[in-house]
Formats: sequence, structure tokens, C-alpha cells
Amino acid sequence: MDLVIIEDDPLQRDNLKMLLSCDKGINIVGAYASAEDALQSFKQRAPDVMLTDLGLPGMSGLDFIKNAKREMPSVEIMAHTVFDDRDKLFSALKAGASAYMLKGSSPQELIEAIYALYHGGAPMSPKIARKVICEFCDDQASEPFGLSPQERDILRCIEEGVSYHKIAERLCISPQTVHTEIRNIYVKLQAKDRKDSHRLPQDTQVM
Repeated sequence: MDLVIIEDDPLQRDNLKMLLSCDKGINIVGAYASAEDALQSFKQRAPDVMLTDLGLPGMSGLDFIKNAKREMPSVEIMAHTVFDDRDKLFSALKAGASAYMLKGSSPQELIEAIYALYHGGAPMSPKIARKVICEFCDDQASEPFGLSPQERDILRCIEEGVSYHKIAERLCISPQTVHTEIRNIYVKLQAKDRKDSHRLPQDTQVM
């Protein structure tokens, strides 16, 4: 797969390049310090997967995701960030990210997440899984806003740091089902966020 890194910290950018280039299945076709530089490069070559920080100088990571998805709808985008708050998660998903991984994940977790994204999955960090569980824990609504028992089981496994392959074995389902269920969870998060936003008084909604 062709992968692009957008990370303004030069040390982190170099570390990511060194780590990911060691995997034979990952071909790093660009590593950029800003969203503007990355977008300019896509005029020559569009990658399969993009790994982008959210706290970028100039154009923000969220605006970059929106622009990149508009220019290249088929590209898969992973938000790779230190931000673990609810608003950043929802904003990244709304912008077009299909995965949300926190910096500090192990090399194995990050590489596995990139492959999962490339093959149609929607990976998330264990800490994010915990927040998603809390987001839904008091929600008694039925589908599409509630989580199914299997989705909750998958989130709890991710929270424990269980690999997707092991999750499939533990729950007696296929790895593809695990990936599909996580994508469904992200969709439900967006639906729940829209529902919650509509409940706000008109003068308190954030535009």
C-alpha cells in the first residue's frame, strides 16, 4: 500500500518513517510537515492511506481531512493524535477520517491498525474504545444509536488491548466481521452526535 504521513514534529515524522518503512507491505510515498505541502503533492500521486496529525500548523488536521476526502474520496485517513477528547473524535469522523489512533500506541498496534484500515476496517486505540463505551453507557436508545451486544464485546476487547485477530477468535466471528462492526460503531457515533446536537437549544449549537 502507498502511505503518506502528515506530522509537523520532525522527530516524530522521522520515527514514523523509520518504523513504517521497515514493513515490506507499506510504501511511504511522502512525509510532510504541513497539510498544504501534502495536498500539493497529491496532484501527482494519490496514496491509499494517510496518517495525519490533527494539531498541524497552518491548515488544521481536521480541515486537511475534509479537503483530502473531497479531492480523493477513496483515500483512507487515520487521525494520529494526542487528542483523546470527545469533540476531536467526533470532528475527525465528521471530516472524513475512518480511524482514530492515539500517539503512544505500540509499533505493532499502529502497523496492525494501518493494515486494518487499508483492508476496510476502522481501527481505534484502547483509550478511545473506553471513551466510546462511556459515550453509549447511559444511552438506552435502540438502533441506530445504541450498540449491539457484539459491538460492546468488541469495544471491551479493544479496551483490553486484544488484537483484532484474537478478538475474532474470542468471539467466534471472522476478522472481517470485527472490522465491519468497528466501522458500524463509528457510524453510530456520528449518528448519536447528530442526535445530541439536535437536542441542544438553538443558541448553544456550535457551527
